[in-house]
Amino acid sequence: MKNLIKATLLLAGLAACGGGGDVGRAPSNLDNACAILAQKPDYRRAFRATERKWGVPVHVQMATIYQESKFVADARTPLRFALGVIPVGRQSSAFGYSQALDGTWKEYKREQGRPRAKRDRIRDATDFMGWYMSKSREELGIPLTDARNQYLAYHDGRSGYRRGTWKRKAWLIRVSGEVAARADTYRQQLPRCR
Repeated sequence: MKNLIKATLLLAGLAACGGGGDVGRAPSNLDNACAILAQKPDYRRAFRATERKWGVPVHVQMATIYQESKFVADARTPLRFALGVIPVGRQSSAFGYSQALDGTWKEYKREQGRPRAKRDRIRDATDFMGWYMSKSREELGIPLTDARNQYLAYHDGRSGYRRGTWKRKAWLIRVSGEVAARADTYRQQLPRCR
């Protein structure tokens, strides 16, 4: 009996410590594009594949993912509470690296013929962003290099961007400026990466 208890405790301890390393965990230095790519080589491959397929520059993808999820694979929006203490669901269905909403994600999977795509897989998340941003270029004329306006259309949706809903959101205008500044920082850093 003692051996069974010891074995169970040992397995529980190993399971708590192991669990897949840093898969899904954010890189440690989010202010340095080279450090991000060095720590997560699969990110580099995903960003480059999306750039080749959709034309969205790596630095624009990285700045958008930073803003949306801070590179956390299973990021979710905060919970809402009734009476300040009773959880009543999330603020939205946004999930994963790209914080894609359920409906938009389903549209992407259907249009791209990718039924097994997952929002918490970096390659799928960046491909989604490339798809979405290329549609924003087609429908709204926003250049793929324009991180600020691409982010506004990404956040408020293309119809919201077209209607100018973002113009009444001072916080979103500020955030889109931060996305543009981060994209520029990453753009300057990327040529120095190995």
